[in-house]
Amino acid sequence: MSDEEGADWRAALEDAGRLTASVAETIVSIHGDRGLRAIEAVAEHRVKQYRDFTVVVGYDDEYVVEDGGCTCKDSSYNLDPEDPDQRCWHVLAVDIAEALDEVDHHDMWYSEVREFL
Repeated sequence: MSDEEGADWRAALEDAGRLTASVAETIVSIHGDRGLRAIEAVAEHRVKQYRDFTVVVGYDDEYVVEDGGCTCKDSSYNLDPEDPDQRCWHVLAVDIAEALDEVDHHDMWYSEVREFL
């Protein structure tokens, strides 16, 4: 994916203020299954902002997304850290949720929440 393609779907998403079919198709065509999983996470309100971190609730765990990076194994093992265009679905979900103002905000520290899990 080029910077231009990534910027295009992000700009189109922000302009529309909602996830249109054409933007969703573009996300999936560029990011494949990662894009689809990101869209599903946003639709299911699984992007959460705490005082200290943004967290995406996955199927098996919760993943911290910070500064365009993620704590998931996909980011650690499958993506080229030198290529800023390669993103896991958790980071894509945060991008989409932020553009749509669909982040679930919690006025608490995530580190405190993790103590209960």
